[in-house]
Amino acid sequence: MKFFKKDSKTALEAKGMAQFIAFGPVVFQVARVMRDTGILSVIEESASTGMTIEEIKNRVQLPHYGVRVLLESSLGIGLVVENDGKYTLTRTGYFILHDPLTKVNMDFVHDVCYKGLFDLDKSIETGKPEGLKEFGNWPTIYEGLSQLSAHVQKSWFAFDHFFSDTAFPAVIKHVYKNGIKNILDIGGNTGKWAIASAKHAPDITIMDLPGQLNMARKKIEELGLADRVSFHAANILDENQPFPKGFDAIWMSQFLDCFSETEIISILKRCATAIDDDGCVLILEAFWDTQRFETAAFCLQQTSIYFTALANGNSQMYDSGVFKQCIYDAGFEIVEQTDGIGLSHSLLKCRKKR
Repeated sequence: MKFFKKDSKTALEAKGMAQFIAFGPVVFQVARVMRDTGILSVIEESASTGMTIEEIKNRVQLPHYGVRVLLESSLGIGLVVENDGKYTLTRTGYFILHDPLTKVNMDFVHDVCYKGLFDLDKSIETGKPEGLKEFGNWPTIYEGLSQLSAHVQKSWFAFDHFFSDTAFPAVIKHVYKNGIKNILDIGGNTGKWAIASAKHAPDITIMDLPGQLNMARKKIEELGLADRVSFHAANILDENQPFPKGFDAIWMSQFLDCFSETEIISILKRCATAIDDDGCVLILEAFWDTQRFETAAFCLQQTSIYFTALANGNSQMYDSGVFKQCIYDAGFEIVEQTDGIGLSHSLLKCRKKR
């Protein structure tokens, strides 16, 4: 890892960053409102000519005062600049408007995380997702995922799928290059992997909670793939529920990061009983320490806090060293590692130690 090795900011820069952090919730909400009200869009349309407050107010049909305070805040944030009473868009404002990653992250933080993060301190103390009570009374968010309101589900799945949608096409060739025919997809969620790989593996079984399986089954039936995919309902955390057997491989994508180290080891040990000695476990994960860019590492590090405050209270987007130790402790060895898949993923191919 080449990031986070030294403090390169001057004292003045560091104090400025400290103030940016102190007003972080304000910065976030102003940027979101500037985007969602259309203010950034109408300013962009004016190109280098720029627009006055009055012109912007008339275009977006909002009070003069409201537009003014948003614009003045946006100057300090760096979304717009002002010259001769006219506002133009900055590069940062452009990315708030048009960058798909920024949109997915912003919607996820606002719709899923924002209110629950208020109880982060309690989650740190208890190891439980104390912020989840904003949505319902479940031990983890996964039991309640199918019951979340439509707009929250939309942002959650958009965030989840944004990364897998770029990784799945790239990783398919690595998974099926050695003739895997039947595969157990643990934590298959809405069936994205099963759908993506249906033409490669004639026998796919999705193993997940009943609520997630119902969503996956509906989508798979709509696509006419019901004859290629089977479903096995199970609570992965219940160690008394056996895993189905007889598979060439087990696939887990963006799944094990949803669990603590102890739980990861338990799941992997049970995976060992579901494959024979020649079978393999294929794990697709995003590790913050294997990223090419510091911004990517930053995004993954901050995503960990969602797991702490809302998802389950004890998991994260892992450092690869911590994660690999779980694999070794479960009785597996890593025989192949492929980094740089999609936006941020690594593929680990594991076999039982011999």
